Amino acid sequence: MVKKNMNKKELRKLSHETDATIWVGKEGVEKVIEELKGQLRERKAVKVKLLQSSRGEKSTEELASILAERSGAKMYETIGNTAIFVR
Repeated sequence: MVKKNMNKKELRKLSHETDATIWVGKEGVEKVIEELKGQLRERKAVKVKLLQSSRGEKSTEELASILAERSGAKMYETIGNTAIFVR
């Protein structure tokens, strides 16, 4: 579990070392909510790639916020087309 007092440096290192394990495609974020929940039970951080086909008119940040809200995860940051979630 991510420590509540984990500092920014530790979070950045953890997110950098994590590879993307979930890809959101044209079927949207609804199809990966349960997968994200499951992976966060086993890992401290999960990287999600938001493919262009999933975004439509929405930004990466908007989709990541929707995914965080519906999965109960905490969104740490977005970089380009990638969002990082922590428990």
